[in-house]
Amino acid sequence: MKWNKAVLSLKPYQPGKSTDEVKRQYGLEKIVKLASNENPFGCSEQVKKSIQEFNNSFAIYPDGYATVLRSEVAKHTGVKETELIFGNGSDENIQIISRSLLGPGKNTVAATGTFSQYRHNATLEGAEVREVPHVDGDHDLDAMLAAIDENTAVVWVCTPNNPTGKYVPEQKLRSFLDQVPEDVLVVLDEAYSEYVVAEDYPRTNHWHNTYKNIIVLRTFSKAYGLASLRVGYGIACEEIIQRLEPAREPFNVNTLGQIAAVAALSDQEFIETCRVANRKGMEQYYQFCEQENLAYYPSQGNFIFIHFKQDADEVFQYLLEHGFIARSGKSFGFPTSLRVTVGSQEENAGMIEAIKGFLRAASEK
Repeated sequence: MKWNKAVLSLKPYQPGKSTDEVKRQYGLEKIVKLASNENPFGCSEQVKKSIQEFNNSFAIYPDGYATVLRSEVAKHTGVKETELIFGNGSDENIQIISRSLLGPGKNTVAATGTFSQYRHNATLEGAEVREVPHVDGDHDLDAMLAAIDENTAVVWVCTPNNPTGKYVPEQKLRSFLDQVPEDVLVVLDEAYSEYVVAEDYPRTNHWHNTYKNIIVLRTFSKAYGLASLRVGYGIACEEIIQRLEPAREPFNVNTLGQIAAVAALSDQEFIETCRVANRKGMEQYYQFCEQENLAYYPSQGNFIFIHFKQDADEVFQYLLEHGFIARSGKSFGFPTSLRVTVGSQEENAGMIEAIKGFLRAASEK
């Protein structure tokens, strides 16, 4: 077979272990999965109702333009319908951007310890990946600026950043964008923006009117609780949207996903409830880490990154065998850290007790 070299150099994305898989492997009856930053409170009841009321044929293709969803997202964000692109989750929008702008002879700039799909898709397209080390979990924007040259096509800024949970304050982000060349696309990946409570977090819905070279990515997979239905969108100026659209697959957002996303948008009270509950859960972890003298990054997402000064895979494995699934930091380049999704108060309490068990066992070695 005449495989592309890029394909041969990559490994497929490794999702977190499923609960059923862990139950079978370790003979456990109950599993708490806090590994994939899913919403522990599920989705709005309005979503469930909209799905139950669906009575059209599954043999009919989805609306390829996502007409109703496009209209509702435009109203929600205050942008024009022509300033939106929709994808099969943010993953596909990342793929569309990479396919449209990257290739041999071009490079892309991102932080180390960020969402893996930026590097993955750039590598598939044959582009050079320039990764800039983070500073205490933050994007080093000055160093990222220095990494840009005449062959740079895309810069990725994940805020809040996955996995560290750190965000880029508005003033710093504006200063950065003011210095990025106009022919370089800056992707602001805001997958966790609904969870943010920081007052200086940038609200970027209309920034494309000032910065014509940005696209803001959002998703319904996190706070909206629609991860299994795969719906994401991007906001950019009309020219960028028009250039990206040919790389988008037809009928890429399924019918049920579109219906569910519309219903989810209509229930902002649910989102506020989740945001408040997430903060309370985060405080559980903050207090625990401070009591146990564990370093961590303050997070604006729905997850916390904890540093153990021990092999992350050993922590992960201990928790797994005790019925709790987290995410080892090794896949992000943090060999002694663990990413833990904030769950319900009960789930958080259980995870904390399991971590305490690991710390006791480690101290006895």
